[in-house]
Amino acid sequence: MAKSIVSAVLEKLSSFLMIPGEIKHNFELALALEEEIGKVIAHFQDIQSVLQDAESKQVKDANVRNWLKKLKDVAYDVDDVLDEWNSEKLKSQIEKEQKEARNFPLLKKMRNSISSFTFQTILYYKIASKLNGVNEQLDSIATEKDRYKFGLEKVVEEPRRLITASFIDDEEVYGRCQETEILVNVLVGENSSGGGLKLPVISIMGMGGIGKTTLAQLVYNHSDVECHFDKRIWICVSDPFDEIRIAKEILEAFKGESLNLVGKDNILQEIRSHVSGKKVLLVLDDVWSEDATRWEQLRTSLKHCSPGSRILITTRNEKVAIIMGTTSSNLFLLNTLSLEECWSLLSRRAYYGRTREECENLDDIGWKIAEKCQGLPLAAKILGGLLRFKRTREQWQNVLDSEMWDIEEAEQDLFPPLFLSYYELPLAFKQCISYCAVFPKGMILRKDELIKLWMAQDYLKGVRCEEMEIVGEEYFDELHMRSFFQDFRGDELDSGIMKYKMHDIIHDFLLVLMKTECVMLVNHDSEELKADLSCESARYGTLIRKEAAPTEPNIFRFRKLRSLLIDSSYHDTSSLRLYLPRLFDQLTCLRTLNLSNGLFRNSIEELPDEIGKLVHLRYLNLKNNKKLKELPESLCGLCNLQTLNLKWCDSLKELPCGIGKIINLRHLENDQTNLSLMAIPKGIGRLTNLQTLSLFVVMGNSDTSSLGDLQNLIHLRGLLKISGLGAVCDVTEAKKAELENKKGLRTLILDFTISKGLMSNRWQRDDGRLLEALRPPPYLEELEIWWYSSPTISANWMMGLTKLSHVSLGYCLHLKSLPPLGKLPSLESLYIGGMSRVEKVSVEFLGVEREEILAPSSSLESPLSSVIAFPSLKHLEFEFFDLEEWEDWMPLTSREEHISIMPRLCSLTINSCPKLKALPCYVLHNTSLKQLNISQSPILSERCRKETGEDWLKISHIPSIMIDSVRIQVNCSSVEEFGVLQFQPLHSSSLSSKNFLKAFSQN
Repeated sequence: MAKSIVSAVLEKLSSFLMIPGEIKHNFELALALEEEIGKVIAHFQDIQSVLQDAESKQVKDANVRNWLKKLKDVAYDVDDVLDEWNSEKLKSQIEKEQKEARNFPLLKKMRNSISSFTFQTILYYKIASKLNGVNEQLDSIATEKDRYKFGLEKVVEEPRRLITASFIDDEEVYGRCQETEILVNVLVGENSSGGGLKLPVISIMGMGGIGKTTLAQLVYNHSDVECHFDKRIWICVSDPFDEIRIAKEILEAFKGESLNLVGKDNILQEIRSHVSGKKVLLVLDDVWSEDATRWEQLRTSLKHCSPGSRILITTRNEKVAIIMGTTSSNLFLLNTLSLEECWSLLSRRAYYGRTREECENLDDIGWKIAEKCQGLPLAAKILGGLLRFKRTREQWQNVLDSEMWDIEEAEQDLFPPLFLSYYELPLAFKQCISYCAVFPKGMILRKDELIKLWMAQDYLKGVRCEEMEIVGEEYFDELHMRSFFQDFRGDELDSGIMKYKMHDIIHDFLLVLMKTECVMLVNHDSEELKADLSCESARYGTLIRKEAAPTEPNIFRFRKLRSLLIDSSYHDTSSLRLYLPRLFDQLTCLRTLNLSNGLFRNSIEELPDEIGKLVHLRYLNLKNNKKLKELPESLCGLCNLQTLNLKWCDSLKELPCGIGKIINLRHLENDQTNLSLMAIPKGIGRLTNLQTLSLFVVMGNSDTSSLGDLQNLIHLRGLLKISGLGAVCDVTEAKKAELENKKGLRTLILDFTISKGLMSNRWQRDDGRLLEALRPPPYLEELEIWWYSSPTISANWMMGLTKLSHVSLGYCLHLKSLPPLGKLPSLESLYIGGMSRVEKVSVEFLGVEREEILAPSSSLESPLSSVIAFPSLKHLEFEFFDLEEWEDWMPLTSREEHISIMPRLCSLTINSCPKLKALPCYVLHNTSLKQLNISQSPILSERCRKETGEDWLKISHIPSIMIDSVRIQVNCSSVEEFGVLQFQPLHSSSLSSKNFLKAFSQN
């Protein structure tokens, strides 16, 4: 981490060597500033050359850790000084542009210029003074450095790596029976063809200490494997990947003696001749190298083995496995042990030499200690060995109560293998993963949020500004492939967003590295959880608010914090209002601030003006503060702010007028504020870095932003909801928005309601022309249209959206017929609701052209239909409500029966369609249908009644049927295969029908 921050600061310092023109006339100041910057650079460059060795020694040497802490403190201070300098220059530039735009008289412009010049001069004196103090500290650090005799980077000693062998004592292994059986079958089974590859590579992948080598040893020594292969060879590869050494060891395994051969080509030729005609198993344990060229020639020489030969590797990095030639079907991700297996492994060592009575007396504590291992075999072995020499319950309880990083044996034996994984990371990756120590153990992490937090700490620099999020994704994916993140899962109810966890042991290891930089506090007693509270120079903090009483948190002593995450999952944020002014006044180094509320209705109601003092702030999370009504104008002075999260701040009436000054803002997350937010201020169009703008409200007057202000926001991506479109009468304004040019948009929600407080100009509206003008980009995946008032939807662009997978049409109260959505080739889910004038759903809805309906009879001879309507549709929901007129869902005529309709339909929901007479045959006879849900539709309910209904025999093949909230048929095996047991609404990305009706009544 020290090398990362020092390298980052050096990179920034180089851009400050050019002395600003406004102070060049002040020769003394310019010279002093240039001299101080030069000294800082020289110091850091000198120290940088030994940092690799220092970081490798810090795990076991507390003095080195302390020296690195001092160095990091100074580097952070320099970074803050440079950021302050940049911020002031940026604010000055913004103010200058605004004043020039106002057309002030010449005299006033001169006064402003003189005032600005004076301020800049004072600022540079202040910067020079701070850098002078930094250099004094660096003098002391450089002197101390010489005591430790660190090696230079090129000759630094690498961390010790364990050399493995193929031998194993089966009695020492618990679990892994199933994994062993699977892998043995892959190596020797009849179906182990290797996917058609000449020499398949099978990879065991997982984090350090999870038992990859143990599993490989079990497989290698299995009797079936011994009998199957003519020759088995075990090689510990480790790092670096020395292909000459590996080749010699392979050859020595065949010859049974040491070799005197020299020359790579000679060795590979010998290998080729020895493996020819033999069935070989080659195990390469502990592979790290990502250099494919080192492996390719060696692998080529091995391809002359007999069919059935295999290569088995172990690695911590999925990328390595892929480079070595592993296919997805041959990649085995090794999971942790069960608690029972972990306990068996731990107790075998811990209970050695004890009586049965002694063991029974310790069982309850022992099981809890086994839980601490989190399924990691290495941790179970180490703690088991430690407990063997602890004789009393009190000693065992002390181990249970200790954090893992406080246990000496863990620091000596458990963490070094994990440090190898850390040691191999590039500098930028080390910063990113080290930051994760700030999260509470076991916390679920969202990939997109984590990337924004990294971005706020300036870890994703060195690329063009608009690509930071992409770089963050690449960093995260690399760290995930290297097993730093795991247990990922997709949550269907959260738009498929991927979530991840970090193994507790890895988290403990990171806390060792970040011990002096990370603090975690609870507010009721200032209990120390993860750091020495006397370390006031900590940079990353988490405050867990377990007390509802507004006691003063102990966080104010950590004035140099760059990240503060306040956990309000126990109590709401309302009690924080007393302390926010002081927090903003004292913790001015903050770059990340999380003030999000838990799932509480009560919250803070306003932010104090003092927030404008957080000049370094880049990430501000106010999510779920449901009583927050407004934001102060001082917020607009935070020119570095990149992320502003206002999700579910559903009392927020307006954004600050000067929001256009936050020119670095990239993510304005304001979804679920549309029932309160009146408008978007003018100036939003100046935020050309914006990538996220969840909600854009159109007010329709000259004091607020119009659709045309979206024109320059070309980087928008993900979700965009535009509400208040009912107030737009000028179609040309919609064309100015140029939504088609925003290539990153994937979800577009168009809400044609009218903002509160405005009268409806319905006689001036033409929603059809407006919809046509709002043409989205061609790669749109989700489209929702609400409260549309024209009788037809005839937008020419809609049928050209070939990637569209979800459509919602809601409360289009004047719509008389449904658009031909059956033409959309990728449409998977469709919601249609609240159509008061639609009386029938006819063949036009299928999107079938007249000439396709009148197909020649010769085409009917084909066993497969040549015309398919809704080819990808899986989920369909109609929700028409009691006053709707829908009566007929028209069946196909005899001329149309050659048309295939919804061949992949899995679920159908019919809700509140009281006049609907029947379902068409192409639905009733659809063999792919797995779920049918009918409610508040009495005619259909009667026809589908179990056993007695007119249509029962036609639908009885459907595994899951629910009528009026009663599940009348369930075939669990079929439903589980389908993947869900409960119906989910298709319009989850929008407001519920009740909220829409509430909004409509308010308007």
